Amino acid sequence: MTAVDRDPGCGAALRGVHNVDFVCADLEAAPWPFTSVFDAIVVTNYLHRPLAGALLAALAPEGLLIYETFAAGNEAFGRPSNPDYLLAPRELLDTLGAELRVLAFEDGYVASPKPAMIQRIAARKSPPGSSLPADLCPL
Repeated sequence: MTAVDRDPGCGAALRGVHNVDFVCADLEAAPWPFTSVFDAIVVTNYLHRPLAGALLAALAPEGLLIYETFAAGNEAFGRPSNPDYLLAPRELLDTLGAELRVLAFEDGYVASPKPAMIQRIAARKSPPGSSLPADLCPL
């Protein structure tokens, strides 16, 4: 597993965790740090819209993307409250759904671990040369 964050303290916290490599990188201010593709990509509590293309390109054929972050309306519950960091209704679905086979999508309120408005998507990349539409690709 590869974990990435711009905070080197995250790497220190992961030191010694078996099979976890940490990459300290600022994904917003520096070039995309990866040349390989990944079988799965998980993004949580993070939104930088210009990275959508890089995330899709870094996902291996038939790879799985799981993405969850805050949505519009979260300002009623605290941070983040800046609209630049809140997804518009259906934004994950509209941004990623055309490129991937959507397995699940949620957009709404969660009470736990703390009250928030969130969006979640789980989606799989279609295999190359697939003659099936993205929504019919085998798992």
